Amino acid sequence: MTITQFLKPKGDKAMWLIIMMLSLWGLLAVYSSVSWLAYKNHSSAFLYLLQHGFYIFIGFIIMLYLHTIHYKNFMGIAKFLLYISYALLIATILFGVTINGAKRWISFGVFTFQSSDFSKVAILLYTIRTLAKNKDNLDDMKGVIYPLLGHITVTCVLIGKDNLSTALILFVTCFLMLFLGRVRIVHLLKIGGSAIVLILLFGLFIVLAPTPIISKMGRMETWQGRLKTFVAKTDTNKKHGDNIEIKDENNFQANHAKIAIASGGLFGIGPGQSIERNFLPEAYADFIFAIIIEEYGMILGIIMLLLYLIFMYRTVNIIKKAPKAFGALIAVGLSFQFVLQALINMAVAVGLLPVTGLTLPLVSKGGTSLIFTFITLGLIMSVSRFIEVENKEEENENVDSKNNNFIST
Repeated sequence: MTITQFLKPKGDKAMWLIIMMLSLWGLLAVYSSVSWLAYKNHSSAFLYLLQHGFYIFIGFIIMLYLHTIHYKNFMGIAKFLLYISYALLIATILFGVTINGAKRWISFGVFTFQSSDFSKVAILLYTIRTLAKNKDNLDDMKGVIYPLLGHITVTCVLIGKDNLSTALILFVTCFLMLFLGRVRIVHLLKIGGSAIVLILLFGLFIVLAPTPIISKMGRMETWQGRLKTFVAKTDTNKKHGDNIEIKDENNFQANHAKIAIASGGLFGIGPGQSIERNFLPEAYADFIFAIIIEEYGMILGIIMLLLYLIFMYRTVNIIKKAPKAFGALIAVGLSFQFVLQALINMAVAVGLLPVTGLTLPLVSKGGTSLIFTFITLGLIMSVSRFIEVENKEEENENVDSKNNNFIST
């Protein structure tokens, strides 16, 4: 492959455009929102801009390369990737680095690596591989479905220990794959019903468990505080002239996100003019959408939301065209996870969901998480690229067949 071919991406042009728009918007938003981080670390916001731009550049190159590889090749390595992900998740639990009270990262000296990012891709590819490989044998619960559910459950439990929101999104995405893979509805009802009951019981335990007990159970104390704050809908804002006092520590970020959104109005206060970036500790990550609305306004915030939804819509078109089940499932599974994470991040920023700690894909500041987002997109664009090739080949075969029939008659 020549450099010219490499730099001319194939596939759905609208999806390429959305990826580039979100990436560039992320650069602007990160540069604007890292002032507090730069002040805390005695650094420069411009250095963080360069760092984020570097990760986008590397991620884009990886995405371009992956989209040139036929998506069928990923089926062969799915199982290998799954077992590598287990090793990484266990290593994270045993030797991981704790940041902001969560042990989600493995340190390799010069950079940290979030193992759940790798595991999300690995378990989805393995789930899709299993469904595609056993498409005529999906009634075999003991031989196919239960072992697959075992891998999904183990992965989600290992991730959920310190990253519950990611684990829940991953389980929902895998469940969607089972549905699209045509597992019988009766089996899906049993799986879904059992999962809902377990999640509700777990949620009740977190909310109702006494604080002395929950405080000894790692991240559960944080989850309890977030759930109680959200359920209670506690309003602890007190106005004193132009000042707003936030008394509830659990609701600190959520309240300042609401202030940012209210300040932005329809048209925003202008790029780089955010005030709440100085109060929100995760303004460049979990709550970057609130800063975007504050600076660019609700109208452009809605446009960003539409970009993610259009991306999902274009994926549906890929599914309609995909001649093979494996390609269709890769596209919808990875796209659904990508868009669902974005929707949840936005919902948290506007107060519709409790604080989760999920970033806004392609927009929030990130390192390896941003790289793996581009890897995910590379796989999606591989499907988009090669289904066009396969469909053209099929059309040419049909034309040749018609011509041969015409000549023979």
